[in-house]
Amino acid sequence: MKIAAQIREPIEHEMELFENKFRDSMSSKVALFNRITYYIVNRKGKQMRPMFVFLTAKLLNNGEIDERTYTGASIIELIHTASLVHDDVVDDSYKRRGFFSVNALWKNKIAVLVGDYLFSKGLLVALERGDYDLLQIISNSVKSMSEGELLQIEKARKLDITEDVYYEIIRQKTATLIAACCSMGAASVKPDSEEVEIFRRFGELCGMAFQIKDDLFDYGSERIGKPTGIDIKEQKMTLPLIYALNESSKDKKRWLINSIKNHNTDKKRVREVIAYVKEKGGLDYSVQKMLTFKDEALGLLNSYPDSDYKAALTLMVNYVVDRKK
Repeated sequence: MKIAAQIREPIEHEMELFENKFRDSMSSKVALFNRITYYIVNRKGKQMRPMFVFLTAKLLNNGEIDERTYTGASIIELIHTASLVHDDVVDDSYKRRGFFSVNALWKNKIAVLVGDYLFSKGLLVALERGDYDLLQIISNSVKSMSEGELLQIEKARKLDITEDVYYEIIRQKTATLIAACCSMGAASVKPDSEEVEIFRRFGELCGMAFQIKDDLFDYGSERIGKPTGIDIKEQKMTLPLIYALNESSKDKKRWLINSIKNHNTDKKRVREVIAYVKEKGGLDYSVQKMLTFKDEALGLLNSYPDSDYKAALTLMVNYVVDRKK
């Protein structure tokens, strides 16, 4: 059985119900919206984020969930889908999971409007049921995601990013949504409990490990859906590169910065940068940091009794760092 299927197994019934509810939550009176959202739903990924919601809720509530958990999962998936549609516009990306992106098929204007629609639907799902605590969780997450994107753009212009700033960027850009998944799952069954913060932190740590793993793919030769060196081309300062810069002489630093600023579209130069980062130990250092985040996340699960849900969450955390794409 594939890892994703093993993770999903204890919540298979809930995920099937969720998919129907999620599809309904995306419906509109406008035929064009429905055509586009149908296209999106039929090209969905592994749905790891709603899985985090359900597994956390069931772990904390003896395997029981209620309608609030489905609401939380729908909010997360609507906001996540909206952010992907907007990201493809921001990044001028015409492929998503091997298929054409919404902006590639319907152009940027429609893609932005579809993203806006999905964001508003995510907020309305919470408001319709009066789940204001869930609304606050996701609103904080969206705010952080926007700030993280802008911070990354600001730093890409100056290339003055430190390791601490890098962690802040990935915490806001990526980890905050996975943190929201887990805190949402906890809040749906144990509102106002300390578990909401514990699992927010658990999700945040998973998200940090997830993003470092993504950054490492930029230096590998495996087929992962994006060409190797794309982060360098986009002048994104990721952890392997930051470490190599910190370990370099002034001349080498100048060469690296110049390569990223002025030669980031030169394939030969990008290959030289990748080789240099590997040689300086940037990948080994990043793997070590990724595993530290992973271990800290798993440590937070230790105080909870063994169950199928705890085992699936443990498998999920390990999958984050072991995945091949």
